[in-house]
Amino acid sequence: MLKVNSPYTQEQIGEYPLVPMKSIEGIIQTAYSLFEDRSQWLKPHERKTILQRCARIMESRIEELTKLAANEGGKPLNDSKVEVLRAINGVEIAAENIAELKGGEIPMGLTSASEGRVAFTQREPIGVVASVSAFNHPLNLIIHQVVTAVAAGCPVIVKPAPTTPMSCEALVGILKEAGLPEGWCQMVICENDVAERLITDTRINYFSFIGSAKVGWYLRSKLSAGTRCALEHGGAAPVIVEPDADFEEMIPSLIKGGFYHAGQVCVSVQRVFAHKSICKKLAQEIASGAQKLKVGDPLDASTEVGPLILPREVDRVEEWVNEAVEAGAEVLCGGRRISATCFEPTVLFNPPATVRVSTSEIFGPVVCIYSYTDRAEAIETANSLDVHFQASIFTKNIDVALESVQKLNATAVMVNDHTAFRVDWMPFGGRDSSGIGMGGIQYSMHEMTREKLMVIKSNLL
Repeated sequence: MLKVNSPYTQEQIGEYPLVPMKSIEGIIQTAYSLFEDRSQWLKPHERKTILQRCARIMESRIEELTKLAANEGGKPLNDSKVEVLRAINGVEIAAENIAELKGGEIPMGLTSASEGRVAFTQREPIGVVASVSAFNHPLNLIIHQVVTAVAAGCPVIVKPAPTTPMSCEALVGILKEAGLPEGWCQMVICENDVAERLITDTRINYFSFIGSAKVGWYLRSKLSAGTRCALEHGGAAPVIVEPDADFEEMIPSLIKGGFYHAGQVCVSVQRVFAHKSICKKLAQEIASGAQKLKVGDPLDASTEVGPLILPREVDRVEEWVNEAVEAGAEVLCGGRRISATCFEPTVLFNPPATVRVSTSEIFGPVVCIYSYTDRAEAIETANSLDVHFQASIFTKNIDVALESVQKLNATAVMVNDHTAFRVDWMPFGGRDSSGIGMGGIQYSMHEMTREKLMVIKSNLL
């Protein structure tokens, strides 16, 4: 049995049976049989109606879904409510974009050999989708990995994070309540070897993964020939701050981007490179704001920073911070554990480039601030790691902004905003070690379909 504990109190809040290896064959075959029999495919209007009903049901249960996500994931109540509202919007976006899963005309007659023909493409569902999700957005990530598959017309098998399966279970139930036929969405809670057996099966056509790079790249190496995939891993998001940056707008933005969900976000503000003329002032103001954040029970509406997902993550963050301090980093605020499950919002000034807070994704409530004199060198340092996801530049100079956007190695660069900005209809994904493929509702839907060309030859043309 899988026991689910509150990340804040460590009290058990749920329990689930684990799917054994012997049962995985039936689960895969159920999904595969639905896809193989075109007579069972859900028509576009049916998918649209189901998703529209799903969104309405979710709207009627906002408070219930919010408390569920906050309790199992540890994200504060207010932020969890924002996640639920985003999730509902994501379902609506998926329903709207079903109409955009279309092909187009291919011109013929451009050569004598192509005369007397018309050609066009159509988009079809790719097949069975296997989705493996992460804990940090227990409802919205499932939307991006499950609802997109339903919208594209694909049967989907989803494995939620073992720490946060309850929101996934709730969504699967709502989809069925909204009219999704049996077998089109199956939730699997299992050990890693069973999950690997599922993911690498030849009947899986698309693999969606959100989680650690080590696991994601390993599983990609084991995929069957032809299985398409999207991997979303972590980053160590860099921010460049020029002397002309607007402090009044920037400081709250960086505090939110760095300490939202206790830093447990793949694009969380982690490395801030500020010009030496403003660096210490910037660092002190961020530290001053971070000290005022209320840390504690995610179910308390006044809490701004909740727990880390597991006590061992608190141990790890503490170890990394201590390593940085021993190597010469200055602690401007925080730096200590509050309890077995919470860590103080921490600002480190000029940690060495070789310590782990500078070289690896922290995934905790820690922001590092570094001084620079040459922006080109700062960008070079920002790009020096093998993880590249989202980045940002703060400046009032449009030429500096455009140059920085070009030179920062990232899939997205925010100008005068923090690195964790995201809306669900924009492209979202890492590059290099940070991932492959592109997320975002309509982008995932497109990835979960494939193109078929029809060429018609006629003497009448």
